[in-house]
Amino acid sequence: VQILSKGELQVSDKERHTQLEQMFRDIATIVADKCVNPETKRPYTVILIERAMKDIHYSVKPHKSTKQQALEVIRQLKETMQIERAHMRLRFILPAKEGKKLKEKLKPLIKVIENEEFHEQLEIVCLIDPGCFREIDELIRSETKGKGTLEVLSLKDVEEGDEKLE
Repeated sequence: VQILSKGELQVSDKERHTQLEQMFRDIATIVADKCVNPETKRPYTVILIERAMKDIHYSVKPHKSTKQQALEVIRQLKETMQIERAHMRLRFILPAKEGKKLKEKLKPLIKVIENEEFHEQLEIVCLIDPGCFREIDELIRSETKGKGTLEVLSLKDVEEGDEKLE
């Protein structure tokens, strides 16, 4: 009855420690999933990310989401190691009329254009930084009044090898 009226449940130190350890591991897993070594384009292992997080003395914030914290960790790790978000591969198809003009506006947001074809419409396959996705999506939607299409071909562009580098 005391818990119901006061609204506080006491969590033992051991439970809290286990919870924070789990969040630490979850954050490291998200970072390992979303990032690559920019030189090799290969993913990092979760163990390596955990070690790097310990090196920068990252402390888990129990009331923030693991995804928010993972983005924070990526920013902090960039100062001490070669790490960047893996690129997203997109295809957009733009109506001929708006295509050329829109391409100029999209250019600064695109990392690499892999393929470009222009027939009745402009089709571009490219790599982008995931942080630019929303901006690109909104640009295409507003400029083509819904006639342009944007599709995500892959969430991360990673060189697939037999082994992950430690």
